[in-house]
Amino acid sequence: MIGKTKPISIVSVLVLLVFLFISCATIFKGSQEYVDFQSDPSGAKVYINGNYKGTTPVELHLESNKYYHIEFKKEGYATKTYTLTNHLGAGWVILDVICGLVPVVVDAITGAWYKLDENNVGVTLDQ
Repeated sequence: MIGKTKPISIVSVLVLLVFLFISCATIFKGSQEYVDFQSDPSGAKVYINGNYKGTTPVELHLESNKYYHIEFKKEGYATKTYTLTNHLGAGWVILDVICGLVPVVVDAITGAWYKLDENNVGVTLDQ
């Protein structure tokens, strides 16, 4: 009997340790998200925080914990600007607090608690 309960005890301890040291949002959501950028007409250059990132339509991988100033530029059309913001996912914070200090620290540092407010950004360019 002792030999049979010992592996179960080890597994139980390992499972408990995993729950104490995981970071819910980092593991299940990650700290980055894909965002689709589109324009009408297509073929607009996309600048994020002043850096060229591609031509519409384009899908980009962005950090969840940041704000982004986006510009859509196409010759012959007025430049369109857009601000992509984020919000704190309270559910992730609550789960981390329940699991302990380590998950709180990891998710806070990685920014995995945050979610971008939009995953599709589209604009209509004016001439």
